[in-house]
Amino acid sequence: MRTIAIGDIHGGYKALVQLIDQIKLKDDDQLIFLGDYVDGWSQSYEVIDFLISLSRKRKQYKQTPPIYLRGNHDELVVENLQARHPHKMWLLHGGKSTVDSYASKTKEEIELHFDFLKNDLYNYYELNGNGFFHAGFHNLKGPGYEYFKSITYWDRTLWEMALVLDPNLKEDHDRYPNRLKLYKEIFIGHTPTHSWNEYEPMNAANVWNLDTAAAYKGPLTAMCVETKELWQSDPVYTFYPEETGRN
Repeated sequence: MRTIAIGDIHGGYKALVQLIDQIKLKDDDQLIFLGDYVDGWSQSYEVIDFLISLSRKRKQYKQTPPIYLRGNHDELVVENLQARHPHKMWLLHGGKSTVDSYASKTKEEIELHFDFLKNDLYNYYELNGNGFFHAGFHNLKGPGYEYFKSITYWDRTLWEMALVLDPNLKEDHDRYPNRLKLYKEIFIGHTPTHSWNEYEPMNAANVWNLDTAAAYKGPLTAMCVETKELWQSDPVYTFYPEETGRN
């Protein structure tokens, strides 16, 4: 079995289709999507429809069903898409593209997608000693002890801590961060790697960041947890030459 983590999509449906085709899925592959399926490029509706269909098809053919994590933008869509007064910051940070993507959809189509976003997403996932998060967590005992469940899809401090950690500091040192000791490896999205001029996954300590800036100028990325094999789409903006995404 391969465990395959997939970074932030942000409405890039065409890149998602290309990426899944590259992976050449096997029946027992465990896909783990790290969240932020919406808000960016113009096809947020198509992305969610694809994910719902992928789950249904894999269950139908007795294949391992995907795991979908909740990203902060996925929650923002639920809170704002049908609101009388959507949050201005959401609209500025990709929400407008999602509003447009759903503008012509029926009430039933929207409700089906909202049911997925509300009920079928995990706040985090643990598998084989590894942790999967959209963003991270605070609590030194682990995400199950958080007072605020939304921390796992909003927090950036885990990644910031991993970036500044002295690589020579041993895990048994009394100053080694306890959060990092809880998992063999941690896989996240949320913070695009283009901030460091990188368009491939970044590794710091035992944390892997798979948000390769698909919402901006980067590709959509998938990584095999066991082997670190990579698959990447073309830069997502090249599929949408008339759009700006979140650039």
